[in-house]
Amino acid sequence: MKNILGLVQGAPCRIDVDFKDEKGHRYKKTAVVKGKNGETEELPLFTNHDAIVGEVRITPLTTKRVEHTGIKVQLLGQIELASERGSPHDFVSLVRELAPPGDVASAAQKPLPFEFRNVEMQYDSYRGLQVRCRYLLRVSMTGKGMGSDTKKDAPFWVRNYDVPPDEAPPIKMEVGIEECLHIEFEYDKARYHLKDVVVGKIYFLLVRIKLKHMEVEIRRRETTGAGSSAHNESETIAKYEIMDGAPVRGENIPIRLYLSPYDLTPSYRDVHNKFSVRYFLNLVLVDEEDRRYFKQQEILLYRKADDPTQQQQQQQPQAPPSLGSSSSSS
Repeated sequence: MKNILGLVQGAPCRIDVDFKDEKGHRYKKTAVVKGKNGETEELPLFTNHDAIVGEVRITPLTTKRVEHTGIKVQLLGQIELASERGSPHDFVSLVRELAPPGDVASAAQKPLPFEFRNVEMQYDSYRGLQVRCRYLLRVSMTGKGMGSDTKKDAPFWVRNYDVPPDEAPPIKMEVGIEECLHIEFEYDKARYHLKDVVVGKIYFLLVRIKLKHMEVEIRRRETTGAGSSAHNESETIAKYEIMDGAPVRGENIPIRLYLSPYDLTPSYRDVHNKFSVRYFLNLVLVDEEDRRYFKQQEILLYRKADDPTQQQQQQQPQAPPSLGSSSSSS
């Protein structure tokens, strides 16, 4: 896969990056990733300990002789927080020298190969509301007459796979408002892979409130920082209507929520001590006066490998902490 990195105004050359597979052919494995304003882009896709291999091509943009003091390529893994924009935290930083000092025309005579073997890429790529975890190749050329470093970034995407966790018992909870509403809800488990189906039931044991609507939301919560400096940002990923109309005592409402249509990621805990991502099923009931009653339950999401060999060297995810039974209204 080729990443054409464009031009910098006044740059003496253009830098292109070709990602290759182990046999030297064009790299074909890609991920379609959402960018700003809902736009998508296609990036090369890798997994932890993959080899990152390819070539850099230099194309002169001037007939003048321009000397450089070296060309190098870096492989970087970075976490960027919105609160610290411009100051990324590097958790991977590898470098390869591509060419010794010389002139740009000489560097352009043939492709400059590079390879990074058995790269430690333990964190998934992630783009969120207030944080992003990213990987990139950065090609840099230094020298007189260039004003500053001529450098270009070639991003790529990383996805890792989890060993399926052990079976966990169903989630069963009773919640309500004293002498007004008493319901029991049940989800079949607390851990789901990204293409799984949430199956559950809602039992109405006492109904003295005129309810008109009930839905289940999938909510994602990002947390950056820790302790008193922790900052949370939440967003609703999906809403699924499970009831329209007033329930009666003894009624049983089934839940069947497919996860695959939604833009979900695995749950992440303390990624490089910088951020966490948690998911919740939020049961919402609305009465005839539009008052809302809700109960939240954390679930753990993980990425299940389609190919069992993708699970090698992956660790089993942690179970989320159990939550106490309570109810709230707004």
